[in-house]
Amino acid sequence: MNHMNMESGIDMSMKHEEHMDHHEHSDMNHHDHGDIHHHGHSKKPFWQSVFVSTTHCSSGCSLGDMIGAPLVFYSGFLIAGSMLLTDYVVEFILAFLFGIAFQYYGMGFQKHDQPGKAIKDALKAADTWSLIAFEIGMFGWMALAYFVFFVEMPEPNTVIFRFMMQIAMMPGFLTSYPANWILVKKGIKHAM
Repeated sequence: MNHMNMESGIDMSMKHEEHMDHHEHSDMNHHDHGDIHHHGHSKKPFWQSVFVSTTHCSSGCSLGDMIGAPLVFYSGFLIAGSMLLTDYVVEFILAFLFGIAFQYYGMGFQKHDQPGKAIKDALKAADTWSLIAFEIGMFGWMALAYFVFFVEMPEPNTVIFRFMMQIAMMPGFLTSYPANWILVKKGIKHAM
């Protein structure tokens, strides 16, 4: 009987500890409710947080670039008679719009009580500087492809063009990483 009471005391103690751990975790979640960006990321080294922030920015840019180039090509729309300039403008606009959408939906801004403020927060967090830095790297590579690597630039419906776009995403990431580092360091952008 004494042995049984001891076991049940251990069981009760373990259940109490599990309940306390769950309660502390639940309190932590409720305490950090307003700070969506920092929860669960404090154990990550700074460079990794910046890396993840850069991939977040890069995904919107890449999507805008992958959709923009064929859109320009198939529509035949040109700005100042230049396919490259038109690509740059359309791809930048699409990248910016995707960046806002990713912030609005991906970071939970749509759950705010005030939709206008949520959109403003998403615009602020849309990483304009890191987006510009990404596009500088990507557009720079595409300019090299357009003016240096090929006599005539491959059209967006070819495998070679798509391959050049994939390579262009690497310099885009490399130029965006330092921008994200500075933005996160200064607290303008949240670490992820």
